[in-house]
Amino acid sequence: MSPPLRPRAAHERLWRGLAHNDLQVVATDHCPFRMKDQKTLGRDDFTKIPGGAPGIETRMSLLYDSGVRSERLSLSRWVEVTATNPARLFGLYPRKGAIAPGSDADVVVWNPQREITWSASTHHMRVDYNPYEGRLVKGAPDLVLSRGRAVIDGGKFVGRAGAGQFLKRAPR
Repeated sequence: MSPPLRPRAAHERLWRGLAHNDLQVVATDHCPFRMKDQKTLGRDDFTKIPGGAPGIETRMSLLYDSGVRSERLSLSRWVEVTATNPARLFGLYPRKGAIAPGSDADVVVWNPQREITWSASTHHMRVDYNPYEGRLVKGAPDLVLSRGRAVIDGGKFVGRAGAGQFLKRAPR
């Protein structure tokens, strides 16, 4: 994983930086390399280990549970660092990262009471491990809309494979 997870002693400084705008984005490049036949490529040579970790499915719940529920982040700051700021950084705002006329109607209906125990046996990512195996979080999406169409409903994929769309980003 790059950058690596930080030691426990650095956690509060990182939360403070996120809360006070020293850090502006929490994102993932989602590198779902499997342990079984991909990560083990580096068994005899660490330079052959593919970098990264799976994170696309866990990121929002982990940040909500540890940030918003623990009062390290406000709800609006959580939205800012997970949606608005990444859209701005990648030149996609206001088409993405906003709920406004002319935006794409990408909406997450969040259930702050929904509990999930993360596990490789139940997540939807195509990877054979979960870095947060066994971790219980409170707060998860009930419904996800992409361009106004449901793609996740009640934790199940209801979208259409291949419905994604390439977006050319604006110059910065």
